[in-house]
Amino acid sequence: MTQELNDGLPAREAALNLIDAALSRRGGIDEAASANGFRFLEPRERAFARALAMAVLRHLGPIDRALAAKLQKAPPDRVMNLLRLGAAQAFHLEVPAFAAVATSVELAGANKTSRPFKGLVNAVLRGLLRDGAPSDDPALLAPPWLYARWVSAFGEATAREIAAQIALEPATDLSVKPGVDTAALAQALEAEALPGGSLRVRRKGDVAGWPGFEDGAWWVQDAAAAVPARLLSLKPGDKVLDLCAAPGGKTLQLAAAGADVVALDRSAARLKRVDENLERMQLTAEVVAADAAVWEDARTFDAILLDAPCSATGTFRRHPDVLWAARPSDVASLAAVQARILDSAADRLRPGGQLVYTVCSLEPEEGEAQVEAFLARRKDMALEPITPGEAGAPEASLTARGTLRLLPHHRDGGQDGFFAARFRKQ
Repeated sequence: MTQELNDGLPAREAALNLIDAALSRRGGIDEAASANGFRFLEPRERAFARALAMAVLRHLGPIDRALAAKLQKAPPDRVMNLLRLGAAQAFHLEVPAFAAVATSVELAGANKTSRPFKGLVNAVLRGLLRDGAPSDDPALLAPPWLYARWVSAFGEATAREIAAQIALEPATDLSVKPGVDTAALAQALEAEALPGGSLRVRRKGDVAGWPGFEDGAWWVQDAAAAVPARLLSLKPGDKVLDLCAAPGGKTLQLAAAGADVVALDRSAARLKRVDENLERMQLTAEVVAADAAVWEDARTFDAILLDAPCSATGTFRRHPDVLWAARPSDVASLAAVQARILDSAADRLRPGGQLVYTVCSLEPEEGEAQVEAFLARRKDMALEPITPGEAGAPEASLTARGTLRLLPHHRDGGQDGFFAARFRKQ
């Protein structure tokens, strides 16, 4: 093996750790990427490791189907992930086929669990190369149970459009701080201005080096994720509660609008990122670590934004690991959590105040069904319909009920999927 191939082994080993974290429900890629072993890699190696892991997760369904045809029984997890990594390199990244095989065999030999399987790794990957790249049929890109749910909810044609996005790497969307010259910033970033004010950037690399980052001119936030905060009719000085606030993109929106914001999340670790973003953007908010459902605070608020814990199936464009970490039972259990937090939010809202409920989920139980159940048990809350095109949401996402159901396919501009509803307290 050449020195060049050896130089890429630490990044590939790191990619294996990311894949293992994503598929074993141990916090996912983002948490694994913050671990010391990953952060100590050189920036170029970190970027390569992440690209490798994402390629595996974006094409996992077809890759596993092709591997199943070559394996009589499932090997140990590390060996399976080595095979996935080799296939993704050969078929979906600009890695020469010989390098994809050779590095996978080398990594197999470097670990006592996978060492006895070096021959298997070599033979299976060479067999895949002879067969050619497996088809990225949209119906195979998502877990079968989840794809079946999408077909049931949205129809076969739309489900295929949604699933086709799994294999595609999205652009980066930015929210711009009020007062910043958006046109000049768009020019500096070579960005596209989107309805609602977000900027879409096609460039790659570390965002910390992009124009305007150090100045606190913008923050990274998917265009879809920026919509719910805009649905609140805020005035400077309004007392606003951002429930389940981390990582803080919506908190920044609310604070930038001049509101007096309380950002609450149960994870103190994730709230550190909220504090960091507020400091960089030179914005202020009261940051509280507590369980939203049982937070002991007697204050009431003019407006509440509840971005509830959910299955997150609408975020797969940037986080394909959510598809493979989710389980069918998660939807029902999360819906129960959402109902409890919704009731808690309604209790904390002053009469006449607005509540926006949103989830980055494609599952109706977490969206449409949640709204109807909430209205049935809370006679003090009324649905306040959203208007066509409001807040920069695609008109096609507006439902007959006046809620938003945005699906992640190109007809809606390539945004993440989410659901949002707006209520007012009677």
